Amino acid sequence: MALTESDLIHDWNRAGDDEWVPARGKVELNDETLRDGLQSPSVRTPSLEVKVELLHLMAGLGIDSVNIGLPGAGSHVVRDVERLAREIVGERLPLVANCAARTLAADIQPIIDISQRSGLEIEVACFLGSSPIRQYTEAWEMDKLLRLTRNAVNMAVSHDLPVMYVTEDSTRARPDDLRRLYTEAVEAGARRVVIADTVGHATPVGARNLVRFIRQVVDATGEEVKVDWHGHEDRGLSVINSLAAAAAGADRLHATAIGIGERVGNTPIDILMVNMQLLGWSDRDLTQLPEYCELVSRSTGVPLVDKYPILGRDAFRTGTGVHAAAVIKARKKGDDWLADRIYSGVPASLIGRHQVIEVGPMCGESNVQFWLTERGIEPEPVLVQEIFACAKSSDRVLDEAEILDICRRHAAAV
Repeated sequence: MALTESDLIHDWNRAGDDEWVPARGKVELNDETLRDGLQSPSVRTPSLEVKVELLHLMAGLGIDSVNIGLPGAGSHVVRDVERLAREIVGERLPLVANCAARTLAADIQPIIDISQRSGLEIEVACFLGSSPIRQYTEAWEMDKLLRLTRNAVNMAVSHDLPVMYVTEDSTRARPDDLRRLYTEAVEAGARRVVIADTVGHATPVGARNLVRFIRQVVDATGEEVKVDWHGHEDRGLSVINSLAAAAAGADRLHATAIGIGERVGNTPIDILMVNMQLLGWSDRDLTQLPEYCELVSRSTGVPLVDKYPILGRDAFRTGTGVHAAAVIKARKKGDDWLADRIYSGVPASLIGRHQVIEVGPMCGESNVQFWLTERGIEPEPVLVQEIFACAKSSDRVLDEAEILDICRRHAAAV
C-alpha cells in the first residue's frame, strides 16, 4: 500500500484550532528591492541593466507588484524609473508598479510625468511619519499631517493614479492618530493603505492587533480598501510578523530579496515566499528564486552567507553521518520525495535544488560511498577507507579536488 504524506509527517502546524490561514484569501507580494532595499548603507546600487533583469525574474516568480523607485530623489532616479516603467509596458510584464513619494507635490509630480510618458499606470505610495516620537522630533501638528495627506492623495487621484497611503512607524503610533490619518486618506481617494513597521518594533501579537484595528478603520469608511504590511528585521521577527499580518487581514506583504534594506534590512521576500508555499497560501514556481537572489547579492554586494535559510550554501548540505545515512537510505528506496524531506523541513526541489552529501570529520563511511557513486567512481573498500581516514583527520569538509586527488593516487598505486 502506498504511503501518503500524512502517513509520514504529522504536521503540528496544522493540528490545532488556530491554524494560520490568510483572513482575506489570496495574499499578494510587493517587492521593495529596487527602492527600500537600496537604502541600506552597505549596498551598491545595481546597474540599470541589472534592474531590468530583476524585473523579469520578479515576473517569473509570480510577484504581484514592485516599487520601482522614488523619482523625487533626483533626475538619475527619474531616468531609471522611466526605463523600468517602459520595460513593464513594452514587455507586458504582469507586474503592478508603484513609486514612493513623500506627501509633497515635488515628489508626486515626477510620478505623474513618468506615468504619462510611459503609458504605465503607477500606484503612488505617498508616506509620512505618524508616531508620537516622530511628531515630537519634527515638531509636527496633526492638522499639518492631515493637510499633507489630503493634498497629496487629491493630487494623485486628480491625475487618475491609484494611491497607496503609507504611515511610517505605524507600529508605534497612537490609535486615534492612525484612525484620523487613514480615514483622511481614504476619504480623499486612497484605495490601499500600508502599515509600516519602520523600525522593526512589532511582535506577531502587535502585527495582528494593528492589522485588525486598521481593517476596522478602513471598513468604517464604507470604501473597498486594501491593507498592506511593510516589515523590518530589527528584532529578527519580520517573516513571522508578515505571516501574522496576513492571517489577521493584510492583503499584501512588502519585502525585499535576501532582506536588503536600511539598518539590518526588510522582510526577506525569498523566505516569505517559501513559507507561504509550505503553508499552502500560494502555488508559485520558485525554481528561479536562487537565480533572482544570487543576482541581487552579486549586484548589491550583499553576500548570501552559507547558513542563510533556503538559499545559503549549507541549506541542503550535510556532512553528518547519521543525517547522510538517512538520506541515502531514502534514495535507495527510489523515492526522491522521501530523500528530500527526511532531514529537511524545506524540500530542496521547491527551489530547483537537491540534497548534497559531503565528506568531512562528522561523516560516516556511507557518505564516502555515496559521494563516489554519485560521480561514477567505484567505491572500492580500500579507497573508501583512505578517504574516510583523511576526512576524520580534517577539521572541515573535504572539497572535491582533495577527494579526487586521493582517488588519483589510489588508482596510480593499484
